Parts: sequence; structure tokens; C-alpha cells
Amino acid sequence: MDLVTLTGEPWADYGLIDSGNGRKLERYGRFRFIRPEPQALWAPARDDWRAHGAFVPGSDEEGGGRWDFSEPVPREGWPLTWDKVRFTAQTTPFRHLGFFPDMAPVWAWMRVRLAGTGSPECLNLFGYTGVGTLALASEGARMVHVDASKKSVEAARGNALLSGLSDAPVRWIIDDAAKFVAREVRRGRRYDGILLDPPKYGRGPTGEVWRLEEDLPGLIADCRRLLDAESRYLFLTVYAVRMSALAIGEMLRQAFADLPGTIEAGELAVREEARGLALPTAIWARWSR
Repeated sequence: MDLVTLTGEPWADYGLIDSGNGRKLERYGRFRFIRPEPQALWAPARDDWRAHGAFVPGSDEEGGGRWDFSEPVPREGWPLTWDKVRFTAQTTPFRHLGFFPDMAPVWAWMRVRLAGTGSPECLNLFGYTGVGTLALASEGARMVHVDASKKSVEAARGNALLSGLSDAPVRWIIDDAAKFVAREVRRGRRYDGILLDPPKYGRGPTGEVWRLEEDLPGLIADCRRLLDAESRYLFLTVYAVRMSALAIGEMLRQAFADLPGTIEAGELAVREEARGLALPTAIWARWSR
């Protein structure tokens, strides 16, 4: 299986300005931030980094830490735009800013896969603040958005309102992703596309424990049951684990062996503005027809 790199390019409201020495400098609208980046093993292009804030990681392995601000930043967030979608960026305790900019090429790819399908119905598991959901809803897709966090789903609803999509056909569901998918299988449901972006570790709304290495194969098997020969895609992204793109690609190849289509795998990356190099961020695998 050949590996493919999907590289996110800068756009008006986001850019990776520079990276190196284990850090990255990014722009989110009119604000600049410095965050840790273990993949940036090289030297930065410049040494005069200036930012409104920097994330200082804690000593634990769960992504904890704190923001150190040198200039005022709206704590309630500020609006950004990707294509037709408007959403709120905000400094969070988990070092990210309320969305994942490296997913932009995935949003665009899903739109292409769904082109010409009329009014497709798609599932976004671990949907977080809903930018991926709204990227498809803005093009006419009927969406089912699932996340275990009530706060994240509320933020996603807020982004829908900001985008003028509060009346779009989106089901906002607070639930454990694996349990929801299992129920959909029992109901005999099917979807045209599925996006899933699972965490390394998490808890459902009633205390369900999610461990990626243990629970992902079963979830993929159930997702396969929600797709058929007329479906268009399943896209899986994996972050922050010692796992290979080849491994998750093979998992999908076996799970989808009975469906026509193509299995691909590779890395996500973001294009640096300073030199044009690609900073890797995650691994992915996908089935498409």
C-alpha cells in the first residue's frame, strides 16, 4: 500500500507561520500563538517569533498545561471562516484552539466524494465543535453529529448558528460513539459517508471508557455495517499514538474486503508559510468508492 500525504495549505484565517525546535508558530485570524510540536525536529526559519500567547505543557501525558499570554486574547473566542463555514476559535486547556486546521483537506475531499449524490446522509463521530459537520451541511448533506461531550456539542450548535446553518438538517447527538454506532447497526441504518476522528483515550457521557488500540477495530467493523456498495467513503484519522498508517490501512482493507472501492492510507500535514515544508500532524486511512 502506497502512503499518501494530505497537506493543508494556508488560508485567509489560518496559517502555520514557522516551526522548529519542537514548537510551531501559527496565526488564527488576527492572533498568533506558539504551541509545542514534537514533530518539528528541525531549526525554525526565523528566531524573532512574536505571539499573543504560548502554550506551556504540563508534566502529565494527557495534554494538560496552561496558556501564557503576552497580549490580550478574547477568552470567549473569536470568529474564523473556512469556505462557507464560520466558527469560533478559542484557547482551550488542551493546547488546541477549538478546531483542527489540518483537517481542511479532508473536508474538501469528502465534499468531492459526495458530489452528485443529491442529498446524502453522513455520520461524523467524535465530531467535536462541528466544523467538519458544517463543511458538509453547507453543501446540502444531511448530517448526524455525535460527540460524548455536551460542551462540544453546544459549541458545534453555536458554530452552526454563526454559519447561518442552524436550520440545516443536522442531528446533534450527545452519546458514546461506539454505543451509538452499535445501535444504528441494530436499526439497520446506512450512511453515504462516515468521518471518525477518535481520541487516544476518552470517556462517554455515562462513564464509558474509550481506549483507541483496544476499541478501534470493533468500531470500524460496526461502521462497515452502516455502509454499502452505494456509499461513498469512510475516513479515519488517528493522532498522538504509536501506530502506523500502514497498520490502520490494513485494518480497513480487511474490514472492507467485501465492498468494491479503494483503500488508501497516509499522513496529514500542514504547509509551513516560511519555507513551504510540510509539518506532519496525524495518520489516516480511508475507504472510498
